[in-house]
Amino acid sequence: MHDFQIYCGGKFLTTKSVHQVTNPYDNTVVGQTYLGGITELEKAIIKAQSVDVEMKNLPSHHKYEALMQIANTLKSEREEAAKILCLESAKPIKYAMGETDRAIQTFIVAAEESKRLPKEYIDLDWIPAGVKKEGLVKYFPVGLVAGISPFNFPLNLAVHKIAPAIAAGCPIILKPSSSTPLSTLNLARIIDQTKLPKGAVSIIPMDRQTGNQLVTDERFRLLSFTGSPGVGWQMKKDAGKKKVVLELGGNAGVIVTNTADINEAVQKCVVGGFAYSGQVCIHAQRMYIHHDIFDEFASKFIEKVKSLKVGDPIDPKTEISSMIDETNAIRVENWVKEAVDEGAEILTGGKRKGSYFPPTVLTKTLNNMKVCALEVFGPVVTLEPFAHFEDALTKVNESNYGLQAGVFTNLLSEVNKAFDLLEVGGVIINDVPTFRVDHMPYGGIKDSGMGREGVKYAIRDMMEARILVKNR
Repeated sequence: MHDFQIYCGGKFLTTKSVHQVTNPYDNTVVGQTYLGGITELEKAIIKAQSVDVEMKNLPSHHKYEALMQIANTLKSEREEAAKILCLESAKPIKYAMGETDRAIQTFIVAAEESKRLPKEYIDLDWIPAGVKKEGLVKYFPVGLVAGISPFNFPLNLAVHKIAPAIAAGCPIILKPSSSTPLSTLNLARIIDQTKLPKGAVSIIPMDRQTGNQLVTDERFRLLSFTGSPGVGWQMKKDAGKKKVVLELGGNAGVIVTNTADINEAVQKCVVGGFAYSGQVCIHAQRMYIHHDIFDEFASKFIEKVKSLKVGDPIDPKTEISSMIDETNAIRVENWVKEAVDEGAEILTGGKRKGSYFPPTVLTKTLNNMKVCALEVFGPVVTLEPFAHFEDALTKVNESNYGLQAGVFTNLLSEVNKAFDLLEVGGVIINDVPTFRVDHMPYGGIKDSGMGREGVKYAIRDMMEARILVKNR
């Protein structure tokens, strides 16, 4: 069992509050860490404030070198980092490897973006008062950032807060999920090896009371939160005057038209629906299939779902394993039972065993059922037929969420119509809404959040514009 100390103000510390992390698959203890309290958080804040000016003035090449060092070290330790991630989250090792690779890429992108921070020149003589004047708009670091990351991508979603903060020149204090804190504490060891000012990054698992100070404390200038909508919107209410960026998930829709390649759509929808047991913000949850191909699609889809390899997440062949805990598996089971009681039909799956819930496909669902209306965050998808493309667009939009949507079509007119009419932050053509690369703008509308991640876009949120007006 590894002991992972918290990273507080550039120092590794223990506290009296010992916290054991277990593997959701077999409940074995995989590591031990500690929960920081008000005392530790205060130390981190004070230390971060003491290096705030140094971070703001850090040369681009210095930030670039630090970010690339982190990326290269993480790359050299890829297998160990992925194993830690796999064991603490029950994420199949092949997906844990993929997440580790994405984290490496996120640091590399941040390193590149640190060399081209935003600025612009403006001619001011559009009106008579501006004759012989010009403006230079420069973006300055906002200051201390509070980051709160979730359990489902414990490494890369934390990196999507840490790497942009370093590139922007902002100190950051990150609270990882108490279910999966080990990946980020392992990352802290790598960050500590760089020449970044000590205190520029702190990574502290905390209890809920201490973590709430990240939201309410006015010394933080920006809050970046990834998690559930109910928690996120309450945080916005409690955050006071600080800037807030929320990435809150959704119940993503997929449309498969009769012009699509059915086999390709089936393969991608199986992955989009059941990768990491559907515990993904852009999990392909609601699937609308043109009625001409519905039976063929459903038959091939269910066949592939039934062939998914279930087992120990550390096994390279495993494609689906346990959910993060039994509580969430029970919740998903109850939602499925409730849908069936209201008329839905189970095409496959539906029977829970401990924290494992099998890949489950439902049909004859209604939009007001929880499995449609809410974020399942589990291995459940719905299949429903549609007659007209516009009807499918309407069905996708009949949601309180709007993160991403996938559309399988070979008609340019439908591509354009989907982009114009779908009420989401991203439209993915001939792929599932689960698609994401780490330099693209990523985020949603409606209850799915506000602001955008994706390194360049996160950097902009972490900076503020200031204009210099001078005579020409």
